[in-house]
Amino acid sequence: MNISEIKRLIKIVESSDIGEIEIIEEGRKIRISKNSKLVAPMVEVNGTRAVPMAAQAGPGAPALASNNQGQAVEAEAKPEAEPQHKYHEVRAPMVGTFYRAPAPNAAPYVEVGDHVEPGQTLCIIEAMKLMNEIQSEVRGRVAKILVENAQPVEYNQVLFLIEEE
Repeated sequence: MNISEIKRLIKIVESSDIGEIEIIEEGRKIRISKNSKLVAPMVEVNGTRAVPMAAQAGPGAPALASNNQGQAVEAEAKPEAEPQHKYHEVRAPMVGTFYRAPAPNAAPYVEVGDHVEPGQTLCIIEAMKLMNEIQSEVRGRVAKILVENAQPVEYNQVLFLIEEE
């Protein structure tokens, strides 16, 4: 791949909704990413010019490869395995401290594998010295608890995954 082809790909990325592309050709890998907040390392291509590359590819980024005529073509992305179960994400409605139990020596509200009903308390988030109960919105089984006890949480952070029934 020569510099003019790389420049053309950069223009395509800049003028489209594509956030990042990756090209793998003859053992060389080139990533072009826009809106990256990371400082990108520079890579020399064909010994002529340094081209910025993203430090890390995001999931689902389209990949480009070269066909026999030297043209860039989109490579078929391998989709991740479809989840077999539908999970409901319980998200933090506020910033605060996550607590799994009503008191330090009390049993947690729920454990992985527990069956929950709508309205059942899952945890508490302490914000500004107020204890806010977070309740389940769905019926199901607690599949995963994503936050450790007494850890700070951000607004909209996923706290639990509940396998809906």
